[in-house]
Amino acid sequence: MAGSPLRQALARLGNASDLTLRLISLVFFLLVWTAAALLAKSTMLPGPWSVVQSMVDHIVAGDLPYHVGVTLARVAAAFVIAMTIGTAIGLVMGRSRGTDMLFDGWLVLGLNVPALVVIMLCYIWMGLTDVAAVIAVALNKIPLVAVNVREGARTLDRDLEQVAEVYRFSRSKKFTKVTLPQLYPYIMAAARNGLAIIWKIVLVVELLGRSNGVGFQISIYFQYFDISSILAYTLGFTAVILFLELAVLRPLEVRLTRWRL
Repeated sequence: MAGSPLRQALARLGNASDLTLRLISLVFFLLVWTAAALLAKSTMLPGPWSVVQSMVDHIVAGDLPYHVGVTLARVAAAFVIAMTIGTAIGLVMGRSRGTDMLFDGWLVLGLNVPALVVIMLCYIWMGLTDVAAVIAVALNKIPLVAVNVREGARTLDRDLEQVAEVYRFSRSKKFTKVTLPQLYPYIMAAARNGLAIIWKIVLVVELLGRSNGVGFQISIYFQYFDISSILAYTLGFTAVILFLELAVLRPLEVRLTRWRL
């Protein structure tokens, strides 16, 4: 018992130290950026203050929140589809060697087909619509989710499954109480990596075939060589994604995997 407060104090000290290092790194990055902008003396490399001012202007005008919201909706839809289908595929392949051998080539193909090709094909087959955009993004992410979950399904503890059978768990209870908790680390890893990848693909999808969203706006400002607006939109949406990572995914991962500690 005496060691518990000490461990907690050391943990808090470690967290404070990590935060300090992150802040120092951020300040150093801003200083390097500012120095580079001053040396360049060009609109091609605006400083941090110019980008912040541009971001504020776009927020006040209302265009930045609108387009970020549109892109975020597409990211959310593609994320849910990819995680649902990818998890189901990975679980089946990880539990059945025959199915794994049968469809492993499909996964390899899905992992290696360029995202740009998938996007173009979806637009050609389904038209320049939001449905095509979301499906294109989901198709690019599904193989990555399936591979992660498949590895988790291969490591499931057979002893725990036998215990569930002894206690006559129903299929649904066995899945939610025995199988799913063991897959949480792999599912969360796929979710965190997937979020980082999906929003980048969404920007490409919007740039190629949509008339709104962050990717579309960036393409417009690219034509005018408006670097400040490009960086303002990029940093604005990146901030939203980082918030989701830190405020939603990481706490959820800690909560779901607490039983392993």
